[in-house]
Amino acid sequence: MRRGAGNNHYKRRNENAPVSAAQNQTNGYYAAIDLGTNSCRLVIAQPTPSSFHVVETFSKITRLGEGIINGNMLSKAAIRRTIAALKVCRGIIEEYNPIARMRFVATAACRRALNYKEFEQAVARETGLSMEVISSKEEARLAVVGCMPLLNRMLKRTLVFDIGGGSTEISLARITETGKTFIEGFVSIPYGVVTISEAFPGKDMTTLAYDTIVERTQKILQEFDEKHHIREGIENQEIQIIGTSGTVTVLGVVHLNLPRYNRAAVDGLAMSGEEVERVITRIKNMGHEGRCRHSCIGKQKADLTIAGCTIIEALCSFWPITEMTIADRGIREGILLDMMHHQKNNYFRKDGRYRRLFRKGYRNGDRKSGGD
Repeated sequence: MRRGAGNNHYKRRNENAPVSAAQNQTNGYYAAIDLGTNSCRLVIAQPTPSSFHVVETFSKITRLGEGIINGNMLSKAAIRRTIAALKVCRGIIEEYNPIARMRFVATAACRRALNYKEFEQAVARETGLSMEVISSKEEARLAVVGCMPLLNRMLKRTLVFDIGGGSTEISLARITETGKTFIEGFVSIPYGVVTISEAFPGKDMTTLAYDTIVERTQKILQEFDEKHHIREGIENQEIQIIGTSGTVTVLGVVHLNLPRYNRAAVDGLAMSGEEVERVITRIKNMGHEGRCRHSCIGKQKADLTIAGCTIIEALCSFWPITEMTIADRGIREGILLDMMHHQKNNYFRKDGRYRRLFRKGYRNGDRKSGGD
């Protein structure tokens, strides 16, 4: 179900939906918030034998990092918008109390903001939520963990890129013979869809601006590529490429000519390098007005989508990518899988009752989970 309009998405659980035996045994709810430069996302889920079952999601574009490129400060308007969204998150989480475990993270905008402490205090005071600013390395790791269900276990390595609002995290993960996955290397590119669109304002990005971002991104990739021999691995078909972000999922929508977004059709979709190139060209040729009219892009994402395309084109023209897997999953899912893995078989107190981690204004009980 959708609550509100525009960019505000709220999906409630179906009280009459069947519950699995595993869910009955644990009945524990897990909550994750990913507070990015562009949007605030919440997910509440229950563990299953192999993964988790999502019972509720909330997403709202708040543009917390709006204007941060000018002085590295979060604006008062952006803070107000974000706190309003976090209040909704608190209300939703409260409906599922007690929560077995929760983790609320903030990324690039908060890492960069000189007035983050002021924002953190305002969030705690007005919502009771405690936010954790994570490093680029931890952000990259969580994106990989979130995308693990899409990994091709037949390949030795996986390259996961996550285009955020304020930065882009690229991780190289290796899969061992025993099936375990670890991060071999990562690089953080200091460009995201919000910062790019604000650096080059206007209804449509010029060719010069577009090419500038592509070139700057590729210069950063050069050292990362040489250190980990990524080009060679892709040429030898040893590396799977997975992309996660709003722009990446838009590529899937446009490629499939969907009239409205369909996660089941997009998540896990494999596109060839030629298909990615053709879709990016289509999005460019739409122009700003065309992107505004597109049912799955719209006015709020028109500038962000073209900004995201610069990063994707930089990757696909720098490396010989022949196939890219689209992921409608990432940090939130990574947080959930992390928490459930560490909390496995530990849902109950000694007296058999659920441990209540919602205390003192709904602060999250364990800020160390999944740290660097």
